[in-house]
Amino acid sequence: MGFSRAELESFRDAEVPDLIGPDCRLLFVGVNPGLWTAATGAHFARPGNRFYPALQRAGIIDRPIDPTAGMSAADRGLLVSRGVGITNLVPRATARADELTPAELRAGGARLRVLVAELRPRVVAVAGITAYRAAFGARKASKGRQPEEFEGAELWVVPNPSGLNAHDTVDSLAEAYRAAAVEAGVVSD
Repeated sequence: MGFSRAELESFRDAEVPDLIGPDCRLLFVGVNPGLWTAATGAHFARPGNRFYPALQRAGIIDRPIDPTAGMSAADRGLLVSRGVGITNLVPRATARADELTPAELRAGGARLRVLVAELRPRVVAVAGITAYRAAFGARKASKGRQPEEFEGAELWVVPNPSGLNAHDTVDSLAEAYRAAAVEAGVVSD
């Protein structure tokens, strides 16, 4: 499946529903949906995104998920049955996360607090240190488990799986995601 630039642009500012089940223990938080994600309605769907390969390598899921053409009910069911949820700091789709304003990121942080207080996951894993710092005014935050709780949940900052993040590999993403998943009780140590 492919999209022309014009087709993708038609999804600018669209919103993608959260993927969260009733027993969400590990909530991954992306920065915002990309245009491909908005076009398919599947989180982290852009070809080359390393989110699902990293989840599999981490042992969080036991089979591949390929959302590039959308996510099947079986794929959504797998994530939900494992206690994994996905949301975004900012719900509107853009071509690049750097198109978001600082105010949007701060508002997204406030929205996330409300969502986490309602859902009560064990662990919240924000995928992207730059967006985390902007959303929560935590300029000196580093990757990994944060010292403070987040609305009763452990708070982790994990690497962004986008192909634009050249600093991390599928292996390093998997290591970070697995550490958060162990704390959430999604995988055993």
